[in-house]
Amino acid sequence: MKKIVLLAIGSSIFLLTIAQQPAGSPAAMKSFIDNLMSKMTLEEKLGQLNLPAAGDITTGQAANTNIAKKIRDGQVGGLFNIKGVEKIRDVQRIAVEQSRLKIPLLFGMDVIHGYRTIFPIPLGLSASWDIQAIERSAQIAAAEASADGISWTFSPMVDISRDPRWGRVAEGAGEDPYLGGEVAKAMVRGYQGSNLAKDNTIMACVKHFALYGASEAGRDYNTTDMSRQRMFNEYFLPYKAAVDAGAGSVMASFNEVDGVPATANKWLMTEVLRRQWGFNGFVVSDYTGIAEMVEHGIGDTATVAARALNAGIDMDMVSDALLNTIAASIKKGIVNTAQVDAACRRILEAKYKLGLFDDPYRYCNPARAAKEIYTQAHRNEARTIAAESMVLLKNDGNILPLKKTSKILLVGPLADNAQNMPGTWTVAAEHAQAIPVLSGMQMTAPNTNISFARGSNLSEDAKFEERAGMFGKSLNRIDMPAGDLIADAVRAAADADIIVAAVGESAEMSGESSSRTNIQIPQAQKDLLQALKKTGKPIVIVLFAGRPMDISQEAKDFPAIINVWFPGSEAGMAIGDVLFGAVNPSGKLTATWPQNIGQIPLFYNHKNTGRPLPEGQWFQKFKTNYLDVTNEPLYPFGYGLSYTSFTYSNMKLSSTNMQGNGTLTASITVTNSGKVAGKEVVQLYLRDVVGSTTRPLQELKGFEKISLQPGESKTVSFNITPEQLKFYNYDLMYDWEPGEFDIMIGGSSAKVQKLRMQWSK
Repeated sequence: MKKIVLLAIGSSIFLLTIAQQPAGSPAAMKSFIDNLMSKMTLEEKLGQLNLPAAGDITTGQAANTNIAKKIRDGQVGGLFNIKGVEKIRDVQRIAVEQSRLKIPLLFGMDVIHGYRTIFPIPLGLSASWDIQAIERSAQIAAAEASADGISWTFSPMVDISRDPRWGRVAEGAGEDPYLGGEVAKAMVRGYQGSNLAKDNTIMACVKHFALYGASEAGRDYNTTDMSRQRMFNEYFLPYKAAVDAGAGSVMASFNEVDGVPATANKWLMTEVLRRQWGFNGFVVSDYTGIAEMVEHGIGDTATVAARALNAGIDMDMVSDALLNTIAASIKKGIVNTAQVDAACRRILEAKYKLGLFDDPYRYCNPARAAKEIYTQAHRNEARTIAAESMVLLKNDGNILPLKKTSKILLVGPLADNAQNMPGTWTVAAEHAQAIPVLSGMQMTAPNTNISFARGSNLSEDAKFEERAGMFGKSLNRIDMPAGDLIADAVRAAADADIIVAAVGESAEMSGESSSRTNIQIPQAQKDLLQALKKTGKPIVIVLFAGRPMDISQEAKDFPAIINVWFPGSEAGMAIGDVLFGAVNPSGKLTATWPQNIGQIPLFYNHKNTGRPLPEGQWFQKFKTNYLDVTNEPLYPFGYGLSYTSFTYSNMKLSSTNMQGNGTLTASITVTNSGKVAGKEVVQLYLRDVVGSTTRPLQELKGFEKISLQPGESKTVSFNITPEQLKFYNYDLMYDWEPGEFDIMIGGSSAKVQKLRMQWSK
């Protein structure tokens, strides 16, 4: 197809014949952006690199805000954390109707585990081990966010973390690279779909590149330091998986890597991300990430801005550093215009792929916003997925599920608190609409005698409670002596057959800037539990947690513990479903739970020392162990109980000797040996017994979640290929080495059957 155009240059007019490319093709995109950029001034190009916060914009008043002048002047490429389709339409109108080049804006938001319909926190989602459900949660989040004007989400967070003191462990998929990669791919697919130009998809942003989850002492924003071999083998895999899945953008992390802040680290952003992994999207800094490098001590604002751009950062979140300093740095020869052009092009390409140049208002349809957000269908799916994520940690005497004929006393500061049910990072949620435990139990068992007593505040420390109740998530503190609150609960327990205690963390005790040195249940709640224990009544703990916790005392003292994470909008309904047995819990832990904080960092895929403790022993002098506790965790990676039981038998290998690029099949039979239907996560682990460098004792390499009726058996098979045996060696070459490999299959990392095979090239 050809197109005839008139081109005016000075007083002359030229007739041109141009070969037209199919709409949406790479060639068409390049042609369009080449043409647009030829008209842009340096200042307008730098404007595309600028991502300020929206501030307080009121519908109908956007034109009068401070940000409006910058938009008109072409100094803004996008905005974030502005909510509402009408507000976003007002602001977009300024960009496409009042600026010189009419370039539309990106609108981003922290859509982390749902938009208005909130799903479990990401750590909880990962505990479902249900990749399709995780992808579906992201699809629903994208559908709702896009209906309300959002085109870009700062998710998924794929940081591996082995330190539960770090609050943002709540926002990731736990400690394992393989599982983290599978979750990362699912989230990207869910957000972006197969076509970003559809109006119900949004662009993903993979964060935080890189190594943010390994911050020293578990303190947020802190330094990270590790070998490159550990980076590539243990921490990089989920980032690469998300890039391979087609993520449109990546966010730089706050921490330093090899002594250079990630935001200025050219090796990370250019050598690894772009050259080695082939990433062709754009990279955005984290909130004020460029300006913060001044405090890191690597230069003034102009210096760090130049270093960020030269390293490969394309967009500056909030600090205005690129906008205000790069033109001067170009004049000084510190930055070249080609670097600005490359960054500007990547951002314009993202807008093109999102279809914003075709229709800048494609995400601003009030009719969609009115009917596609927080629907009953979405809430039903949130309820189902929330129940799938819950992990049964203990159930002595089959105290669960609860009998609906029992008289139940519900206690605890989190029992009737809607605001804290969704968890951290829920910026678009209507927290008061979430269903608390009390309401959920009453609705799922309407004829059951359920009474309620508060029993305690979250903490006796009012200042701590204030810090743990930010962003409108009130803890409804009661101004009564702790002893009086406990006494009320003890009196109420006299008439109960069983006590359910909703205790643990509040929503904002985990998440960003919520690191803790004490990861136990707050003392006020521990005191309540101990007082109730003295009544002799059986107690079920419904544990709210945004991280692995130290609950060793509770695990010893109480017969049943169900970890519900923060389940989301339908929290109470999902909890009621599990407590009363409508749903059989099937969640499995994706992060190891320690006996105490002194064991941290503690993770399943560790390496041997030269003096390993013999299996089955607690302590042996001059071996790697502690004087006071065993090396074992309280609950291992992959652990989770059910209301039924599963028996593993008849593990087989299709061959014990394989060569070259052959494939081996490992299989095992799983039987539901209990009395109710249930789901089981069958897990495959491998070990490279002898390597050129030391190798982990176990590495997750596959899993399958199956459903079985009572007495039913199923044979689960895993194909093992050389790709699963590869690792980055000392020279960072990615390959596999011949030798012996252990193949392990089971229901957790600590409970597997094992066979050995020989692999040769």
